[in-house]
Amino acid sequence: MSPPHPKAVLWDMDGTLVDSSELHFIAWREALAAEGRPYDHSDHDAVFGMRNDDLLRRLIGPEIPAPEIARIADAKERHYRRLMAEAGIEPLPGVRAWLSALPRSGFRMAIASSAPRENLDVILAATGLAGVFDAVISSEEVSHGKPHPAVFLRAAERVGVPPGRCVVVEDAPAGVLAGKRGGMKVIGVGARHAELGADLSVERLDELAEGAFDRLLSPGERRPLA
Repeated sequence: MSPPHPKAVLWDMDGTLVDSSELHFIAWREALAAEGRPYDHSDHDAVFGMRNDDLLRRLIGPEIPAPEIARIADAKERHYRRLMAEAGIEPLPGVRAWLSALPRSGFRMAIASSAPRENLDVILAATGLAGVFDAVISSEEVSHGKPHPAVFLRAAERVGVPPGRCVVVEDAPAGVLAGKRGGMKVIGVGARHAELGADLSVERLDELAEGAFDRLLSPGERRPLA
């Protein structure tokens, strides 16, 4: 029998569970250099977290044909997976502890990412987190990228939890906005957490106080950070 008040945590992947931003930067720089388009960290800061099609339309132009999007994005993702295989990756501080504690508190868990499924599978295998989540939603499963809430709404549906009983964990402004637009509570993490406009923000997940996720779903309670 399902619990009377189901609850879930919907996790972004990059910058939240792991930090592979620099690997993405290098992969995009290589892929776009082959197109004669420079790519620097200011570009990366502006588009990181977007779906590949949205990112390329912003960087190259809205008129870029779909086959060109697919070709450039495929090249980038091949670069990225090669770099990931060579470098390896570890979850960010606090991730393993929360992934262990939350199911014991009755939370269902899903990944809701703008990344392709193949990338997510590579990261989950590299970190040993495959099988930890009740659902994994990738860019292929939704028609709209963040800040549209589609990926979070799909994840909530997949784990059988109403949006109002979900907590999103995000590191990017577009992801925070997507969670809010989906009617969910949002925890912002990362170096720019204070700028994200989330319901609760910390630089690292190991700074969150015990019970922080439950308190977000309990109206009227104080929400200490640590």
